[in-house]
Amino acid sequence: MKSLRLAALILGSIPASPLLADTADRENALKLPQTLITGNRQVQARSDSTSANSVFTREDIDRLQPTSLTDLLGRVPGVQVARSGGRGALPGIYIRGTKSAQSLVLVDGQRMANATSADSNLQYLNIDQIERVEVLRGSRSVVYGSDAIGGVIQIFTRRGAEQPPQLRLHSAMGSYGSSQNSVGISGGDAQTRFNLSGALENTAGIDRTTVSYPVDNDHDAYRNKSVSLNLSHHLSDRLEIGLSGVKSEGKTELDAMFGQKAYSDFDISSVGSFVDAQFSERWNSRLELGHSENRETTRDKLSPDLYSFNTYRDSLNWQNSLALDDQNSLMLGLDAYQDRVRSNTDFDKDSRWNRAVFIQHRFQGEGFSTELGLRHDKNQQFGSNNTWSASLTVPLNADNDVLMSYSEGFRAPTFNDLYYTGFGNPTLKPEHSKSYEFQWRSQLSDTSRLETSLYRTDIRDAIEYLKKGEQSFPHNIGAARITGLESALHQEWFGWQSSLGVAIIDPRDRDTGKTLSRRARRTLNLDLDRQFDRIGVGASWQAVSSSYNDEQNQQPLGGYALLGVRANWLASSEVRLDLKVDNLLDKTFTRALYSYEGDYYGYREERRSVQLAVTWTPRL
Repeated sequence: MKSLRLAALILGSIPASPLLADTADRENALKLPQTLITGNRQVQARSDSTSANSVFTREDIDRLQPTSLTDLLGRVPGVQVARSGGRGALPGIYIRGTKSAQSLVLVDGQRMANATSADSNLQYLNIDQIERVEVLRGSRSVVYGSDAIGGVIQIFTRRGAEQPPQLRLHSAMGSYGSSQNSVGISGGDAQTRFNLSGALENTAGIDRTTVSYPVDNDHDAYRNKSVSLNLSHHLSDRLEIGLSGVKSEGKTELDAMFGQKAYSDFDISSVGSFVDAQFSERWNSRLELGHSENRETTRDKLSPDLYSFNTYRDSLNWQNSLALDDQNSLMLGLDAYQDRVRSNTDFDKDSRWNRAVFIQHRFQGEGFSTELGLRHDKNQQFGSNNTWSASLTVPLNADNDVLMSYSEGFRAPTFNDLYYTGFGNPTLKPEHSKSYEFQWRSQLSDTSRLETSLYRTDIRDAIEYLKKGEQSFPHNIGAARITGLESALHQEWFGWQSSLGVAIIDPRDRDTGKTLSRRARRTLNLDLDRQFDRIGVGASWQAVSSSYNDEQNQQPLGGYALLGVRANWLASSEVRLDLKVDNLLDKTFTRALYSYEGDYYGYREERRSVQLAVTWTPRL
């Protein structure tokens, strides 16, 4: 409460003057490719953000035809996805060589990671219910706190537009007995916008493991039912309120787990509300309240045993953006959340809270721009933590900018790390990081843009599991250094739209000199598309170098290259047909290994697959 009073006094002392900044309305900005919200939790031009970033709009998603969100993320330079076998399988998301737990995942501003395992459950989000995806590469802990060491992924659910109600029906069928069906309605006017949609996804799946229990040699099915809602309303020109929610539930069958016929029932959900007020021409304030749940029960059809892990999170964020003058702006905020665990497995503690205050100053001049931020977190378990960041942007000319930045990050241990009875370590400290980055952004021509980053990230107090007898326990012993170069080239030529992403990283354990597990040193992604009036064609090529499955570098994973092609036909103003073929050359590849009877084997991934889809948007 004292922090709230202090913030109010600070805000009240700022005199009113010209308009805060010429930014697009947030709902409209979600449709635009050159805007960014995740960088500072407010609308800004992508070129103004100090974070290396990638954005996928709904138009991009429709053009690229990804089967899942993880398929889309694999196109981002510096992002690697290691899925453990087919659709619905748990993915590892590695941003700039950091592990999944070291990157923050948000859905409409709400944290989605499971508080026990730190899994984000991105594999359960339906791609047809997504309006936009923003990916920040590099630490953003000053703005978001824990977990944002490698970067931030934010998913925005479908939005309405200023138009009469529009019905949307989508149906897709493909290989491995797969189907994706969804229905939605959206619309709005100058004051109110809405979207409501539901989806059902099924697949007979593939046999995810090459070797396992004899009764496990079957296809592993996946079923997902989901619904999403988004509603916003302007009470006046200066006051807006809104509500959003997403829920996915279903079943995914597993191989090589604790049982011989294992499967998981999952239920994830998130709901958030906001009040956005323009108190004066200098002061904008936004208050967000949220609640998210991750519930998962793993069972074995041949055993009465089950493992249930349910986590619940309540959150609050209050952010204030202040225009001090034409060149100086200030962002002040309060951040708080509380996690709770309910499980049939005992935890020494089943709840904890985190509270934080943060401030960030930005100067924008003709010769250079700066950004300086500071954050203070207080956590019920590990105490206080301070992080800060600084950046300098220098425009070389009208078409070229260079950016130099330093940022700190941290990650709080999970409930499993700390409190799992018989396995946890309550004395664990948070992981800490320091990152240094140099960026060059160049508008090569009206239709060509190049963005390149050179960076280094040092991580200390890394949490690793050490074996003691037959069990493993977490300890703060590790240190890692990740150096990397990534480049993204976007170009339009002769009507063709191309996007090329290249990343080279050296992710090393500083204590052993070994390469960090499941991180390929080189990746390349290329997308090429063109629309010929009513017919569109496109292709994707992804190349990933070899890596290691383990920290000791004894289990190699081979590199691979995948080719995909796609086409669409606008049959009428209301009907669109899509056709795609993934892994056209029918390559066999694996992204992770598993242990069975003392040996290691690769998880299977889908080989050549075909999908045909139709989207109907009838006029009401």
